[in-house]
Amino acid sequence: MARQVITVGFCSSGVPMGCAMGLAPRRSSGSFRRVVNPRALGGQSQSLAGNPGQVHVPVMAEEVVRTLNVGPQGGVFVDGTVGSGGHARIILERSCPSGQLIGIDKDPEALARAKQNLSCFKERVVLQRGNYADLRQILNEAGFLEVKGILLDLGASYEQLTSATRGFSFRGCGPLDMRFDPDDPITAHQIVNFWSENELRDLFRSKAQEPFAGRIARAIVRARPIQTTSQLAELVSRAVPPRSSRIHPATRVFQALRMEVNQELSNIARGLEAATRCLEPGGRLCVITYHSLEDKLVKSMMRDKASLPSPFRVITRKPMTPSAEEVKRNPSARSAKLRVLERNPESDAWIRGH
Repeated sequence: MARQVITVGFCSSGVPMGCAMGLAPRRSSGSFRRVVNPRALGGQSQSLAGNPGQVHVPVMAEEVVRTLNVGPQGGVFVDGTVGSGGHARIILERSCPSGQLIGIDKDPEALARAKQNLSCFKERVVLQRGNYADLRQILNEAGFLEVKGILLDLGASYEQLTSATRGFSFRGCGPLDMRFDPDDPITAHQIVNFWSENELRDLFRSKAQEPFAGRIARAIVRARPIQTTSQLAELVSRAVPPRSSRIHPATRVFQALRMEVNQELSNIARGLEAATRCLEPGGRLCVITYHSLEDKLVKSMMRDKASLPSPFRVITRKPMTPSAEEVKRNPSARSAKLRVLERNPESDAWIRGH
């Protein structure tokens, strides 16, 4: 597939996702990405005038710009999960007039929204389709070795979770898809309908800590074929005993399927390793997580990176969390945790030697 850059224009005033059938192959490494020309990041001063499209409220936005040291001094920043561009827009506003941003996302629908919402920043922003786990290679091919700040806002976006046609949500009837990237080979439909009972049980236990994983896996195998999200949600609800929790009984199962389809934990590990190789001296990596498996992995990797001898230090001994006021305004932020890793200003020799 030919490489293609998504360029940004000027400010201006649901198709169902098919579920591929067949046996679900085990995922191989590598990903599709679109690479930018570094000349597109000219860093020219741009007006913030215009009427950008609506963007879902970004989580912990003030904490992100503060810990990334975003300011009028500019610099090059990366939003590895740009989504609709909420965090990216604030970073670009606060780094005006010369700050530049590379926005990366696997989801072409998200990039289309970001293109509209960030169009007024013109050459200061370039969007490209890809996997943040391949960040080092993406930047190298684009002509950049190091950047001032990197943001990873993990998990599924609000738009993905609220779109029945993408298959992420049990609140509606949609295809069992759950892919961030529609070009990825594995869908939730394949896992649900072709994995063995033992594989499903282990998946629900390991990626969702589901206490009734065995019972749910057994019910899925007996009920096959399962075609839609509503079928799966109803099946899970019937398979488990009543719970006092207000959380839907299928929440953990849908989380586990989404994480497996998109190889989220593997991408986090690869992405954090790549990000540490892309920070300039004094640069920072900010990661926002939303559940314990993500946070445990990020905490462990940052701690290991900061172990002596090392050019890195953990800025957040304990994760930053949203204020009560933000949670009241934006309930989806309630489980967010922000962790920050910094590359020490005098670390060139160590990085080049490793």
